[in-house]
Amino acid sequence: MDLGISGKTALVSGADSGIGWHTAKLLLEEGASVVVTDRDPSKLEGALAELPAPREGATLHGFPADITRLDDLATLHERVKDAVGDIDILVQCAGITGAQGLFHEIDDEGWTSTIETDLLGPVRLVRTFLPSLRKGGWGRIVLTASEDAVQPYDDELPYCAAKAGVLALAKGLSRSYATEGLLVNAVSPAFIHTPMTDAMMQKRAEQQGSSVDEAISSFLDEERPYLELKRRGEPEEVAAVIAFLCSDRASFVNGSNYRVDAGSVATI
Repeated sequence: MDLGISGKTALVSGADSGIGWHTAKLLLEEGASVVVTDRDPSKLEGALAELPAPREGATLHGFPADITRLDDLATLHERVKDAVGDIDILVQCAGITGAQGLFHEIDDEGWTSTIETDLLGPVRLVRTFLPSLRKGGWGRIVLTASEDAVQPYDDELPYCAAKAGVLALAKGLSRSYATEGLLVNAVSPAFIHTPMTDAMMQKRAEQQGSSVDEAISSFLDEERPYLELKRRGEPEEVAAVIAFLCSDRASFVNGSNYRVDAGSVATI
């Protein structure tokens, strides 16, 4: 399907691996110019080298930045402006699992560090690039939330609360700028095969004295009973939905939350 984004310019955060990397790959394949960013320069360099070459007339750039730091974002904005001019598409994928444990076990630092990355990070990133996105009369913002935003789990409440905030942010932004042609949506994945869930399952395997595959199986049975496909999702399965929301095909989609969760969220 032609997504109608050839000639557009996209910035993808959290693009050193997982959902962000696969989203950047799809956008490049559709003819967009793409800028990828993440906070680890060496990982970003490796990820950049593995992305496909852009189509004729398009470009690919990578600039490191920590989206929680205003000075990093200011520098990123300058570098993006110099390299590609104003962007048309912003995809926010950067995030962390954050503090885990029951509510009484998590201190202020656990809450603050999680919200700083998973909620204020997106806020600051959007605020930095919003002036560029409002210029062209056509734009897309896609924020990555989580199933946890609408189905919170008691052992990761800071993450759940931050992701619920991301959904509210996306909905609020969608009401502010749609008449300018800037459409804003969210995607909520569940248990995707990424470095984040690799680390979670490795920790679970060590705690159980089991293999990683056994840890995944028990996690699905005990913690995600409504995830009907009984497997982790692949990052490209989420990236496909994000790419659609970035496209001209999604011209009447605004303020929505697309769950890519194999049914993991129990309600409609």
